Amino acid sequence: MTISIIGTVGVPAGYGGFETLAQNLVEYNSASGNGAEVCVYCSAKAFPERPDHYRTARLRYIRLDANGPQSIAYDALSLFDAVRRGDHRVLLLGVSGALALPLVRLISRTRIVTNIDGIEWKREKWKGLAKTVLRASEWAAVRFSHIVIADNQAIADYVTEAYARPCKVIPYGGDHTLDAAPDPTAVAELPENYALALCRIEPENNVAMILEAFAGLDTPLVFVGNWDKSDYGRDLKARYMGHSTITIHDPVYEPRGLRAIRDRASMYVHGHSAGGTNPSLVEMMHFGVPVLAHGCSFNRHSTEGKARYFESAAELAEQLRNLDIEDADRIGADMLEIAQRKYTWDQIGKAYFELLDHA
Repeated sequence: MTISIIGTVGVPAGYGGFETLAQNLVEYNSASGNGAEVCVYCSAKAFPERPDHYRTARLRYIRLDANGPQSIAYDALSLFDAVRRGDHRVLLLGVSGALALPLVRLISRTRIVTNIDGIEWKREKWKGLAKTVLRASEWAAVRFSHIVIADNQAIADYVTEAYARPCKVIPYGGDHTLDAAPDPTAVAELPENYALALCRIEPENNVAMILEAFAGLDTPLVFVGNWDKSDYGRDLKARYMGHSTITIHDPVYEPRGLRAIRDRASMYVHGHSAGGTNPSLVEMMHFGVPVLAHGCSFNRHSTEGKARYFESAAELAEQLRNLDIEDADRIGADMLEIAQRKYTWDQIGKAYFELLDHA
């Protein structure tokens, strides 16, 4: 059986949840002796050297960007190429290329399994035509895929309610973050103990809310993100850069540096309010520290209601003031137990390949 993974920049993974998923599926297939031939579609623009294989997976290259305006064409061309080659299964990650699925279904017998990611069209950053296209792509993905995957029960509930279709829930793994040895130079200039926030600097991740809450407290905060990517980020960086207890940190993608920064954190603050099971949340749960998360349904499902939740700066500040050592230890232990039970790549890989085998 030939399985093509479509919708990512490619492997080996750089920064990105779907890339990490694709890489770990390849590694699971290699280690398990599953017997499937896995092919991963990659952006030629992101891989100047373009090897033919990664582990036991074959790599195929499309000469377009995997993200941004070209993503729709990138995914669509990948789909048609997989169909032309007679691949038995396609795992489509995201809905960018889903508008091509009606034709794919018409001309081929390839079985399509789609992970629809979050409810992308509801994100604040999308307006007008972009929002319309994303909503149509979601509809096409749900309507024309043989199997639909959600990474969070709240998204599966949405799919069932909005489209009257069943939806399989398979989350992300996070235990790969423990593989790298920590790099002590990454934390040389950071406090000994701090609350950690780590995300793309976007309004829907409630960055301003978190900064406002910590600005009035004595608790040190290290906030890691791509501050210079947007006016929103640059404005917040300028406002809080000189704060005595807030460290505005540039993005860190290198695994050893990330491991060191996470190791030293005494708690994790997660502001995401859109999407589904967010990779940075399940990754941090493996570190066994208390989690304070935005109170949206996605985060509550991911943490099984056992974290602390907030929906305003005042509420977050109050949660921090009332978090004693006993509560912090209990929450941290709960996060680790959930992570080890639900968010390991061996479990995720097994679930995906069992689903693909019977698609």
